[in-house]
Amino acid sequence: MAEILIETKGLKKYFDIGKNKLHAVDDVNLKIEKGKTLGIVGESGCGKSTLGRTVLGLLKATDGQVLYQGRDITKYNSKQLKNLRKEIQIIFQDPYSSINPRHSIGRIIGEPILVNGIIKDKSIRRQRVLELMETVGLSQKLYNSYPHELDGGRRQRVGVARALSVNPKFIVCDEPVSALDVSIQAQILNLLMDLQDDLGLTYMFITHDLSVVKHISDEIAVMYLGQCVERSSSKELFKNPMHPYTKALLTAIPIPSAKAREIKTEMIKGELTSPINPKPGCRFASRCPQVKNECTKANVPLREIKPGHFVACTLYNNE
Repeated sequence: MAEILIETKGLKKYFDIGKNKLHAVDDVNLKIEKGKTLGIVGESGCGKSTLGRTVLGLLKATDGQVLYQGRDITKYNSKQLKNLRKEIQIIFQDPYSSINPRHSIGRIIGEPILVNGIIKDKSIRRQRVLELMETVGLSQKLYNSYPHELDGGRRQRVGVARALSVNPKFIVCDEPVSALDVSIQAQILNLLMDLQDDLGLTYMFITHDLSVVKHISDEIAVMYLGQCVERSSSKELFKNPMHPYTKALLTAIPIPSAKAREIKTEMIKGELTSPINPKPGCRFASRCPQVKNECTKANVPLREIKPGHFVACTLYNNE
């Protein structure tokens, strides 16, 4: 049986908005097998990045558990979390704002090694940084360069090298290619996949682009307003989407063909439900073309409709 590296149980993250609560992540249950990639998709503001940061402990969970190798890391103190940083890392969305513009490339990549006391000898640490630069496809002559001298693709490679510097097992990739040109996106995606094969890495890949997530993910979870509404293998999700929101997302993927004009796109109409103190019921109900009375009466749990295919929708209550 495959080893589960990361698991969330009833994970919640709420933010205080005056006397109210904004439900950014609400009762999310996920599992990521070792060496695999779980894609997290959904439109902007659905809680994808908040989920990733909560899983890493960068944001304190309101409720629920995050199990890393069976250990609940939501209960860790600051010292335990610091030690955990060697095993779990993040690649941020913006490759410029996420790195210090006043530091050289060599220092940016080498700083986690120094801070965590992995390599104390300066010359050996420099050699390790040069090896990491070669691993991610950066020329070693850029060691003393600064971020403003690099284009977006190279800056993101710096972010990847920095994440790899402490030899992690699990990496949250928070929309790592959304700020890059399409041709550069493919290079970074292929780099991440090669690194996964070579180093046995496990990814949580966050994106709003379904065509990107299809390329890299083994399993995909679709989020809507803080909740997971559908989860299955990548192949199954694209072949047989079940939730109305997932179907609408898939029809929005651009197709490079003249025949694409003949394909009907499902437009999502209606107003977004407020994530502040949301009422019971499906949060997609106000925009769903197949809404029923029972959709607004109580929260709809995520249920396994087919082996490995989970959906939170009343359309499948009798299955």
